[in-house]
Amino acid sequence: MTFKSIRNSFFIAISIMGLLTAFFGISPEWLGVPVIVYLASVTYGSVIIDSNFHVQAHCHANTSEKVIALSFDDGPNREYTPQVLSILAQYAAAATFFVIGKNIQGNEALLQQIDSDGHSIGNHSYTHSFFMDFNSLQGFKDELNQTAESVFNIIGKRMRLFRPPYGVTTPKLAQASKELNYSVIGWSIRSFDTTAASEQFITRRVQTQIKPGAIILFHDRSDKTLQVLKQTLNFAKQNGYKIVTVEQLLKIKAYE
Repeated sequence: MTFKSIRNSFFIAISIMGLLTAFFGISPEWLGVPVIVYLASVTYGSVIIDSNFHVQAHCHANTSEKVIALSFDDGPNREYTPQVLSILAQYAAAATFFVIGKNIQGNEALLQQIDSDGHSIGNHSYTHSFFMDFNSLQGFKDELNQTAESVFNIIGKRMRLFRPPYGVTTPKLAQASKELNYSVIGWSIRSFDTTAASEQFITRRVQTQIKPGAIILFHDRSDKTLQVLKQTLNFAKQNGYKIVTVEQLLKIKAYE
C-alpha cells in the first residue's frame, strides 16, 4: 500500500460512513474508525522504510548470488571511522558510508580516505535532526544540498544515494529526493548496534538474517560495532559471501 492509495481509501471510507450515519442512523462515533486506521497506516508506512509507503526505497537486491552490502550511518566519526576502515581493509571488503553533513568539518581527511579506499559515500542529511521530518520541501532540499556540497568540495563527486535519517520518510522528503535525483536506500538487516543490546545479541541478529542480496545497517560511532563487524566479516567469509558497496549490489550509480 502507498500513501496515495491509503489516502484515497480513507476518503472513500469516510464518505461511506457519513452516508450510513445520515441515512441509517449509524452512530457518528463509527466515523472515528477510518481515522484511526488511516493514522495507524500512515505512521507505520512513514517509519518502516521497506514499506515503500511514501517513496520507493532500495532495501535489498533480488539475487540468488551470495553477495551482500555493508553500510555505515552517521559518520564521519574521528574515533570510530578509522577503525572501521582498518577492519574493512583487513578483509578487503567494500562498504557504503552515509555521512551527516555537520560531521564533515574537521574530518575532511577521513572522507578522502573513505573514497580513496574504494568505498562509496551517500547523503544522510546535514543535521540528522529529530525534527527534520517537519521540514518544508525547501528545508529537505537544503539538508541534502548542504551535505552534497560539502562532500563535492572534498572528493569532487556528486552523490546520488540518500538514506533518510532514522529511516523515516514523508511526502516532502520523497518529493525532495526525487527532484534532486537521489536513489533512496534502506536496509534489510538493522543491526541495532547503537542500542543497549549486547555484542552477542547484535552478532546473532545479523548473522541469522544474512541472505543473498541483503543490505546491513551499521553505524560508525560505536565500540560494539567494531566487534560485530569483525564477526560479520568472518561469518561472510566462512559462508562464501562476497561483500560489495550498495551501488554494486543494486547496480545503480553512487555518483553523477
